[in-house]
Amino acid sequence: MPIISHNLTFSFNKFSFSSSNSKFPFPTSKQSLQFPQIFYIKCAKKAKRTGKLRYPSEKKKLRLQKDTQTDVKGNFEGVWRLSRLGVSVHEDPGKDFWTVSEALLKEIAKVLEFPVPSMLPPEAFTVVRKSFDARKKEPKFVYTVDMDVHKLVSLEPRTSEFVSELEPKVGFLEFLHHNNVSGDLMNVIRNHRKIGETASSSEVVHTNHSMGAYKFSATRKPKVVVVGSGPSGLFASLVLAEAGADVTLVERGQAVEQRGRDIGALVVRRMLQLESNFCFGEGGAGTWSDGKLVTRIGRNNSSVLTVLKTLVHFGAPCSILVDGKPHLGTDRLIPLLRSFRRYLQELGVTIRFGTRVDDLLVKGEHVIGVKISDSRGSFESGCQNLEYDAVVLAVGHSARDTYQMLLSHNVDVVQKDFSVGLRIEHPQELINDIQYSGLASEVQSGRGKVPVADYQVAEYVNWKEMNIPSNVEPISRSCYSFCMCPGGQVVLTSTDPSELCINGMSFSRRSSRWANAALVVTVSSKDFDALNLNGPLAGVEFQRTLERKAAVMGGGNFVVPVQTVTDFLDNRLSVTSVPPSSYRLGVKAANLHNLFPGDITEALQRAISMFDKELPGFVSSSALLHGVETRTSSPVQITRRSGTWESTSLKGLYPVGEGAGYAGGIVSAAVDGMHAGFAVAQNLGLLNGSIDSVLGKAQNVGFVKY
Repeated sequence: MPIISHNLTFSFNKFSFSSSNSKFPFPTSKQSLQFPQIFYIKCAKKAKRTGKLRYPSEKKKLRLQKDTQTDVKGNFEGVWRLSRLGVSVHEDPGKDFWTVSEALLKEIAKVLEFPVPSMLPPEAFTVVRKSFDARKKEPKFVYTVDMDVHKLVSLEPRTSEFVSELEPKVGFLEFLHHNNVSGDLMNVIRNHRKIGETASSSEVVHTNHSMGAYKFSATRKPKVVVVGSGPSGLFASLVLAEAGADVTLVERGQAVEQRGRDIGALVVRRMLQLESNFCFGEGGAGTWSDGKLVTRIGRNNSSVLTVLKTLVHFGAPCSILVDGKPHLGTDRLIPLLRSFRRYLQELGVTIRFGTRVDDLLVKGEHVIGVKISDSRGSFESGCQNLEYDAVVLAVGHSARDTYQMLLSHNVDVVQKDFSVGLRIEHPQELINDIQYSGLASEVQSGRGKVPVADYQVAEYVNWKEMNIPSNVEPISRSCYSFCMCPGGQVVLTSTDPSELCINGMSFSRRSSRWANAALVVTVSSKDFDALNLNGPLAGVEFQRTLERKAAVMGGGNFVVPVQTVTDFLDNRLSVTSVPPSSYRLGVKAANLHNLFPGDITEALQRAISMFDKELPGFVSSSALLHGVETRTSSPVQITRRSGTWESTSLKGLYPVGEGAGYAGGIVSAAVDGMHAGFAVAQNLGLLNGSIDSVLGKAQNVGFVKY
C-alpha cells in the first residue's frame, strides 16, 4: 500500500459562488460558481483505529467522553453538582461551618462564569460534602455543592443565561435529576410500600424457593428474633418492626447505661464483665470507639445516605451528612442509642439485655427458635426455649462461642482472611506538625479552625524483599493503618481474663493528648497452617494464640506490653522506662518481636519504615507500639444466599453484619442489616417488591450463589 504524503496540494480553476438570498443555500442559474484556487488535503500519519482495534486508553477516553454527554433536558429541570471547589483555609469559616460562605460563592461563580459572586443567592446551594486537604502548599477546604437551578433562577433571573451554557465535566460538574431517596429508613419503608405493596387482605401468603409457603392471618404477626444489638441488629430490627413483624431483640451484653458502669469498673478496678465490656453490649463493639462513619461502600450510595439520615433522626449531628470523614465519638453514640432503643420499643419491639443465645432450635433443615439464658446467671428458671419464624444472627466479631455452636449444627462456617498487628501511639501534637506544618497551631485540641490531624497509610510488602527462612512458604502482605483515632486513647477489648487485645477510641471533640492507630498486616490460612491450626475456626485460634502470648508478656492483670518504634525497628529493648501512654491499666516494656511469627514481624518493620517516608517523623522515640491488635474483623464467614440473605445450611437463619463476615464498620454493618431486614420481611410476606427499586443494589461481598 503506497504511503500518502502528509500534505497534498491540488490546483483548481478559480471558482466561487455567492447568493444575495440567504434562503437559497445553492446557486441559481444566474449565479456564478467559484472554487478556491488552492485546496489543501491533510492526511493523518496513521489510519484511525476503530471498534475492537482501539487501544485500551482510547476506549477509556471514549467512555469518559460518553459519560460527559449526559442528556441534560434544558439544564433547568434538576440539580447540578459542583465538585472540587477549593476554599483557602484562611478564607473559610472553619471545620464546624457547613453552609455556604462568601468565599465558597466566589468559587461557585467561577464555575458558572458569573461575574458578581455576591449576587448569587446562597439559598440555591447546598453543601453535600466538606473535607480538609492539607497536602498542598496552600491547605484548603474542598467542597461538593448541589445547585438547585429552579431556585437559583427564580431568586436571581440573570443567572439563567449562564446556566444554559453549562456542560457536564467528569469529576467537576455533573447534572443530576432530583434525588428520589426519601430520607431516613422510616421514610424509605413508606416509599417501598407505595412501590411494592398490594392491597391488604385478611390473609397474606408468600412463597419462597428456599423457605416454602408461609401463611399469617391478620391477627398472627410473624415472629422474628434478632440476636445482637450492634448496627446490623438494630437496623434489621427497625426494618422488620416497621414492616409489621413481632420482633424480639436479644443482646448478651447490657444497655449503654449499665455497660458504661461495667466498663468503668474494668478501667478503674480491673473487673472484667465477660458479657458486658468494650465488645459486648448495646450498640456493639463500635459504641466505645471513635464512632467512625466512613465506609468503602461510597458516601453517595443510597443505602449509606439512608443510614446516615437515620442516625441524624435519632440524634446524630447533621454534620455527618456533609463531613468528608464523619464520626460521632462515644459521647454522642450513647444518647443516640437510647433514642434508637426508645423508638424500637414504641414500635413494639421486645428488647432483652443480658440474654445470651446458647443454642438454635432446629427441626429438619429449618431453624424454629432459640435457646436462651441469662448471661449473668440470674435466671432461676435456667434456660428457655423460644420459638420464632426467623432468626437474624447479628452477632459481633468476638462471639466465638456462637461460632462453635453453629458448627454443632453443621452450619457452613468458613475461614476468612483478616489482619493483626500493633497499635501505635504518638503525641497528637507530633501528628499535627507532620500533617499541617505551620498550620498545626490552628488545631487547638479540636476547637480550632482545622480538624485534629489524622493519617491513613498503606504499603504492600513483597516477600522477595524479606529475609524469610527457606523452610517457610513466602507470603506477600498488605500492611496498613486501621481505625486511626486522633485525640483518642488505647483501650482494652479482651473478653477473657487470660487474653489481652486492644483497640482505640475517641470522644467527639478528639481533644486527648494522643493519637493512636492500629498498624496491621493481612493473615490467611497459610499463617494458620504454619501453627498447625486447622478447620473453620483456625483464625479464631490464631487470634487466641497471640492474645494469650500478649497477656503473658504484659505480666497479667491486663497490663499491655509496649516497645518504642525505634527499638522495634532495631530489635532491641534498650530502655526500662517508656514514653507515657493513654492506656489506663498500665504498660510494660517488652520486645514485641517475641509476639508474632518472624515474617509478620518483618512485614511490620518494613511497612513502618516505608510509612516514615510518607510521613517524615512517624518513626520517633516518642512513638509507642502496644500489643496486640487482633480483632480488626471477623475471622470467619457464615455463608448465605445472595437472593434471600438466608444461611446456605439452615432455612430461617439469617447471618448478617460484621460477625457473619459481611461488613467492616458501623455504616457497612448497618447497611447489611438494613438490606437483610428487607429480605427477611419479603421472605415472610410482609413486604412485596424489590428494595433495589428504592435504594439500589446492595453492596455485599461473599455471597454463595445457588
